[in-house]
Amino acid sequence: MEVFIKIVQLLLSLSILVIVHEFGHFAAAKIFKTRVEKFYLFFNPWFSIFKFRFKGTEYGLGWLPLGGYVKISGMIDESMDKEAMKQPPQDWEFRSKPAWQRLIIMLGGVTMNVVLAFIIYIGMLSFYGEQYLPTSEANRYGIAVDSLAREFGLRNGDKILAVDGEYIEDFNKIPITIILENARSIEVERNGRKQNIELPQDAVGRLVKHDSPLFMSVRIPFIAETFPEQSAARDAGMQSGDTILGINGASMKYYQDFREGIQGYKDQMVFVDVKRGNDTLALAMLVPEEGLIGVYPRRQLDDFFAFNEKSYNIIEAVPAGMKKTIDGIGGYLKQLKLLVSPEVKAYESVGGFIAIGSIFPAEFHWESFWRLTAFLSIMLAVLNLLPIPALDGGHVMFLFYEIIAGRKPSDRFMEVAQIVGMVLLFSLLIFANGNDVIKLFR
Repeated sequence: MEVFIKIVQLLLSLSILVIVHEFGHFAAAKIFKTRVEKFYLFFNPWFSIFKFRFKGTEYGLGWLPLGGYVKISGMIDESMDKEAMKQPPQDWEFRSKPAWQRLIIMLGGVTMNVVLAFIIYIGMLSFYGEQYLPTSEANRYGIAVDSLAREFGLRNGDKILAVDGEYIEDFNKIPITIILENARSIEVERNGRKQNIELPQDAVGRLVKHDSPLFMSVRIPFIAETFPEQSAARDAGMQSGDTILGINGASMKYYQDFREGIQGYKDQMVFVDVKRGNDTLALAMLVPEEGLIGVYPRRQLDDFFAFNEKSYNIIEAVPAGMKKTIDGIGGYLKQLKLLVSPEVKAYESVGGFIAIGSIFPAEFHWESFWRLTAFLSIMLAVLNLLPIPALDGGHVMFLFYEIIAGRKPSDRFMEVAQIVGMVLLFSLLIFANGNDVIKLFR
């Protein structure tokens, strides 16, 4: 069921993005009286799920959910309609329009994707407001780290003071800042003393390929919440609301510390120290061979930390939404830079539709859905502006050449460029989705 919900969210989000993107081309073409022959959501090789004609344009739904398209008359595109291009140019064709009009038509899609992200952010800020965990609050119990962060020199209980000398107010932005800014050092407070952790040269590359995004997270007190059907802890008398303090008198009062510490007592009898009300109890239990005693912790972070919250009216949301859109574009450009970095080799972790679908939550949650849709809209806009033939950016590149040189590239050149671009795009698509499949079997 979880997979189905993720697929539904992915298809709904992609449908919105494709329709908005293609409408940008469509609207700009109509403004300049250019004929649009087709407007399709998803691709329709061989057949369409349905189609109809309205005012000279065929609208339809394809069966291959890899995007969508508008077919503009007199334009060399993925349809490769060479016969139409052999006919004399008509006033209503794309190729008959001035270069500046063709440029606006080609930029219509990415413009609408940026506008969509901007509108989504305005709506989200107005409706939900903004909430984040201050780093000062996350430092209340110190951070929790995984094996990779330990290799870098970080430890459970460290308090983050700065990254490359800069204090980061929003704790959840620290990991992505380390990656995108290629941070070289993290200043922490450990046992009351300041310490500077120098990150290794290959830190960013290893973080990008890391299976878990939680190489750095908050540390929380271990309060028992629920128990599975098989539970050594419950059988020993542990109750919901008990605060776990440690094992055999050794302090392990944080969930992450306890989970690691209990692994050293597999198949052994131990006393788990808990606090219940004003009483401290020692519960005797046999630790199963998997090293888990069967207790789920209380995970509601607002029970342990004070989040910063800010509400916006519609007027305040406009500049804040603009800033989020601009920051999103800048952040994604930095991610693309990592893809071509030979040191980072982020291209080895590129994912396709499975990776994109996995970022959606297992339950339908509108705030998460719109936040991810805004991010994907920015991603689509930036990717489409890459100077690759078959993408909008490739057409824009050739249009700039025409404006500067004063002459168009030949139709034959454009046909070859379109084919090369399509081969490149399909190769990237196969590579990205191939990575997804390989990860499923690791």
